Amino acid sequence: MSVRPFFDTNILIHAVSEEDARAAIAQRLLAAGGHISVQVLNEFAAIARRKLKKSWSEISGALEDIRSLCEPAAPLTVQIHESALKIAEEHGYPIYDALILAAALAAGCDTVYSEDMQDGQKIGPITIRNPFA
Repeated sequence: MSVRPFFDTNILIHAVSEEDARAAIAQRLLAAGGHISVQVLNEFAAIARRKLKKSWSEISGALEDIRSLCEPAAPLTVQIHESALKIAEEHGYPIYDALILAAALAAGCDTVYSEDMQDGQKIGPITIRNPFA
């Protein structure tokens, strides 16, 4: 059975964090390919700039590398927004996590790799997995 993964922002952040022991795991996951959304790209840029103190050119280069490894980024649509509202209400996730789950559902993924969401939880056909656990 092949996994159709979707990556939460924290997987991308760990992949570029040189001093983080989780970097190798995150890099291996990304190298195998998967799905992301425009929201994930935007969150990555914000966190890489604010917390990792990366330059805009470093961020642009990292985003280019990430996009080359992943399927085209899923857009944020009204349908994904509405699906996310239901997920947030039914499962108690903050809206931004729910948007990631909704985008993963829309992309036909069966796994969401995330360090922040509940490891092992199923949301429809998706299983959340913490690859660092």
